Amino acid sequence: MTLPPGVQLRVSATARRLSLRVDAPKGVVLLIVPRRVSLTRAAHFAHENRSWIGRKLAGLPPPVPFADGAEVPVGGVVHIIRHRPGMRGTVWIENQEIHVAGRIEHLARRLTDWLKAEAKRQILALIEHHAPVVGRKPSRVTLRDTTTRWGSCAPSGALAFCWRLILAPKEVMDYVVAHEVAHLVELNHGPRFWKLVRKLVSDVDGPKKWLGDHGIRLHRYG
Repeated sequence: MTLPPGVQLRVSATARRLSLRVDAPKGVVLLIVPRRVSLTRAAHFAHENRSWIGRKLAGLPPPVPFADGAEVPVGGVVHIIRHRPGMRGTVWIENQEIHVAGRIEHLARRLTDWLKAEAKRQILALIEHHAPVVGRKPSRVTLRDTTTRWGSCAPSGALAFCWRLILAPKEVMDYVVAHEVAHLVELNHGPRFWKLVRKLVSDVDGPKKWLGDHGIRLHRYG
């Protein structure tokens, strides 16, 4: 039996049951299959959930490639990409336009690299602002293109963030950074943790709701 359209199979050594998960960046639904489950049973499971799969795929936002004329948010503000083949330099913002110099075939890579660098610059500045309040410093800070977490804190004190936070409103990035900095003290989500987060940022509920409502759309860009 074949899988429904838009479904990709992924065999997992750790999964205990069949499950479905939306992979927004790829525009597909992943069928997670434990190793001991037959592929025939997995396919039946997917077909039994065709209505759910169809709704999820229909709700995914269309991709927006980094290209001349495309609209991309930076700090939650929509900017238009402008290719500047005759200009020197790499990438700069002016009048809500993102100007990308150089050859057209390098535009997407150059803009992605610039957004990652800008995200790291802003995140490091926020960490520098919040860390003294909690009296802790991260052991290191890395950026990734994660799809399930906007930020994470390891027991070692290493912090990691999704670079796509640069696309979100500034208060959303600030909240995510404050959230992870608070984990340097409280590696849990108990009352003391949330009290510490609220000490770092004035608004917690707004950014959390924004990420729940709009976060998936940040993965459509690039």
